[in-house]
Amino acid sequence: MFTGIVEAVGRVEAVREGRGARRIAIRAPGAWGDLTPGASVAVDGACLTAVEVRDGGFAVDAIGTTLSRTVAGRYAVGSRVNLERALRMGDRLDGHLVQGHVDAVGELLSVREEGDYRLLDLTLTPDVEEVTVLHGSIAVNGVSLTVNALGPGRCQVAIIPYTWDNTNLADLEPGDPVNLEADLIGKHVGRFLAVRAGAGKARPDDPSATGPVP
Repeated sequence: MFTGIVEAVGRVEAVREGRGARRIAIRAPGAWGDLTPGASVAVDGACLTAVEVRDGGFAVDAIGTTLSRTVAGRYAVGSRVNLERALRMGDRLDGHLVQGHVDAVGELLSVREEGDYRLLDLTLTPDVEEVTVLHGSIAVNGVSLTVNALGPGRCQVAIIPYTWDNTNLADLEPGDPVNLEADLIGKHVGRFLAVRAGAGKARPDDPSATGPVP
């Protein structure tokens, strides 16, 4: 579990292609000495496992599902990535509850400066849009943000100078993809209501199925 409060911006040092997988080596600035192999790290909001840890960085493996549902397949040497370690029990929840399970890849439509802050317009896939509410929370590349405006198939978020200077959102240009994670509570409420309405009957291949399908 994460909070969407980025701790550091790392940089991809190497990418090794495998069979349906990529090993991504990341240089992490600052004090990451407590990271151990097997620990979870949110990389641009995607929960990944540190498979190697060394001074100044670590490596993660991104496999089929992650590569198809996130921007990890686009990483190249030099790419900057938002990093957050897993939340400790008892820590302050400064952002919102973020699982690190990316729901979809959206697209940055525009960036507009408004005084000291910036407004970013993003596309939303239908499954993310239906559980997103005005002034609710959304994670964009792992950054906990508030929905400033909401329209059909899109939303707007406002970025304060600190967030702009301390995440990789400043690297984005219109047309770039971004990882999106919808609000956890909204997803669970949406699923509950769908099941109650009879619209969410589990299919044999539905990973959320908890029992036999009628």
